[in-house]
Amino acid sequence: MQSEVLFIGGRSGVGKSSVAFELHAQLAALNIKHCVIEGDSLDLAFPQPWEQHLAERNLAAIWANYRDLGYRRMIYTNTVSVRYTQELAAAMGDEPSITAVLLTATDETSSARLRGRILGSDFQEHLDRSIAAARELELQTPRWVHRCPTDNRSVQAIAADLLPLTGWTANPAD
Repeated sequence: MQSEVLFIGGRSGVGKSSVAFELHAQLAALNIKHCVIEGDSLDLAFPQPWEQHLAERNLAAIWANYRDLGYRRMIYTNTVSVRYTQELAAAMGDEPSITAVLLTATDETSSARLRGRILGSDFQEHLDRSIAAARELELQTPRWVHRCPTDNRSVQAIAADLLPLTGWTANPAD
């Protein structure tokens, strides 16, 4: 069976992780085998190892372990994943079917969400990066990527919108 991946991207504070965890809950309730990988953690280091493609290398290693256990469906979250779907899919090594969604939110919504989770002195730095990322994602994300606004919406409602895009509920068997 061909592997399938749902890439979820978007600025900080848009709800990527929350939506992925809700999708996980909905898929588990439907007994649909899948995994969730938080891409932002695959190369979180200082100094930043981006030049070494560490995120792709770690994704390849983690996905190989899931594949060995029979997994064929992955939810992958990362701020810019929707801009690099081909590179990330290539790192998976098995030519997966790709679905990608850019979650969006206003500056006000993102700021309020970030304020609720960033308690340290670097809040403004996170907010500034989130604003810059939102502008960059809007300009550079391919048009074929689905857009989904998250303002004033529950994670359950957002996940319910994304799940049909995958087609996984129509064909739940491995």
